[in-house]
Amino acid sequence: MSSEFSTIQPGGSLILAWRIQGKKVLVIGGGAVASGRINHVLNADGIPIVVSPEKGLCKEVEFRIHEKQVEWRNREFSPEDVTDDIAMVLSAVDDPSLSTQIYQLCQSKRIPINAADIPPECDFYFGAEIREGPLQIMVSTNGKGPKLATIIRNHIRDNLPDGVSPAITQTGLLRQKLRELAPTPEMGRKRMRWMIRLCEKWTLNELGSLKEEHMDKLLCHFPSSVPTYKELTRPPPSAFANCIWATTILLTGGLVFAKYWKQR
Repeated sequence: MSSEFSTIQPGGSLILAWRIQGKKVLVIGGGAVASGRINHVLNADGIPIVVSPEKGLCKEVEFRIHEKQVEWRNREFSPEDVTDDIAMVLSAVDDPSLSTQIYQLCQSKRIPINAADIPPECDFYFGAEIREGPLQIMVSTNGKGPKLATIIRNHIRDNLPDGVSPAITQTGLLRQKLRELAPTPEMGRKRMRWMIRLCEKWTLNELGSLKEEHMDKLLCHFPSSVPTYKELTRPPPSAFANCIWATTILLTGGLVFAKYWKQR
């Protein structure tokens, strides 16, 4: 019986795609590590608030401040920075004692925190990430081997098939149109099954090549069938082709009739 189910492997982390659009994220520090954290927040459409004196800023953080991509507080960290509207805290300071104080403060306020290079003081980890348009893949060693995570990440990235990003983008557009066509909860299972059949039948390059004008034509087959890419995109026969086809039929029929008449 037990072989029917997944084997539990304790000691891991709960891997999530955390949506922080429009939420404030406190980044403490202004060096290279803080710069990477800021980039993660900006890529997720969050609002970074950087606390660091000017002397502690690296060039990239200075650039983000100059471009007004972050809110900057030009001073050392203060407990008053951890307000109730902060969604998460990213500590990137070189002072372990200060980092521990920040961690304890966040724990008391029930605000999730990541303290760089101090795994026991992290509610979550940053992994080695692959980003190809809408595709995001994270490799985590749960804080045990960051360099190994990077090596594994690079191996996965170098072996991704071509056409992944456009395939995901166009599939997302099609799913949105399908949901508009069949919006009721009762149609949810049919939508899912039809999309599964499509993704299994078409290649990534075919999905990525799907033009919007073909999507409505494709959705006409929902939920009963899934045509091949060639069937969907095959151009209709021209008037000239129809004329040739009709002429061929007439000539063939005439020849058959003539042969039959001659035999009589």
